[in-house]
Amino acid sequence: MKTNKIIFYVATGLLTVLMLYSVSMYLFSHDMVVQMFETFGYPGYIVYPYAIAKLLGLVALWVPTFKVLKEWAYAGFFFAFILAFFAHVMIGDGEQMGALIALILLLVSYFYSKKIK
Repeated sequence: MKTNKIIFYVATGLLTVLMLYSVSMYLFSHDMVVQMFETFGYPGYIVYPYAIAKLLGLVALWVPTFKVLKEWAYAGFFFAFILAFFAHVMIGDGEQMGALIALILLLVSYFYSKKIK
């Protein structure tokens, strides 16, 4: 039981660090991120709302009373990471490893969150 908690907190903590890094890039290197999003074919105006959604998703993952929101956050992150992985693969920029690492951390966090209930 204690091992399950440690694995959950490590995976969720690393995922949080990765997501906070991403959000900081969205906010403090906005022009570069907008250019990257437009390379993917996405409109640049979604960068700020996407950063806010990531922050809200992290809050949902960490607050124990947000059970339904937590499930939605896990699902939202899952689809975001899958789409990010394939977007990077499709444009061939070689940056898909971040999305893959985030996906693995997310899956570990999710499955171990179920084990520690």
